[in-house]
Amino acid sequence: MKKLSMDELNRLSVDEFKSSDKIPLVIVLDNIRSLNNVGSAFRTSDAFRIQKIYLCGITGTPPHRDIQKTALGATDSVEWEYVGSTLDAIADLKQQNFTICSLEQVDNSTKLNAFGPIEDSKYALVFGNEVFGVEEEVILASDHVLEIPQMGTKHSLNISVSMGIAIWDFVSKLGVWDSDQDNVK
Repeated sequence: MKKLSMDELNRLSVDEFKSSDKIPLVIVLDNIRSLNNVGSAFRTSDAFRIQKIYLCGITGTPPHRDIQKTALGATDSVEWEYVGSTLDAIADLKQQNFTICSLEQVDNSTKLNAFGPIEDSKYALVFGNEVFGVEEEVILASDHVLEIPQMGTKHSLNISVSMGIAIWDFVSKLGVWDSDQDNVK
């Protein structure tokens, strides 16, 4: 085994990425205060060919050097839009037939591992503020509230970790990844 070189990884150019098929998934960031977490959202979204990121409320927007530090250029490839209100972003997504899934700990939440997204459906994953989580009004406007099961003493994961777990879970369950070709089906 040897580590692959950048040429051997055969990644898409920014233009190829923009014109490629995307996973039927968007990310909504609800009042994220850390610009590093925003940058991580871009980098993870690029890795999984997410359609778009909605940056809402106090969430910072590119260009910003602290976002770029973790995004590593993904702000150039991933489509994004700033929307002042997360509720407005969700209303717009519902008009486009997206199913809204907030990631939060609430009574009667569905464990992420037990949730089965439906093929050929479009989903929006909402991630909340690092301290306060997803706003209550946003939770109430969601179609599903998903929770990542945890077994330790801490009550939450960093948003960038939560995004990686949730996005990978959706991508693997939706069956949109052609593992033989490293491409979207």
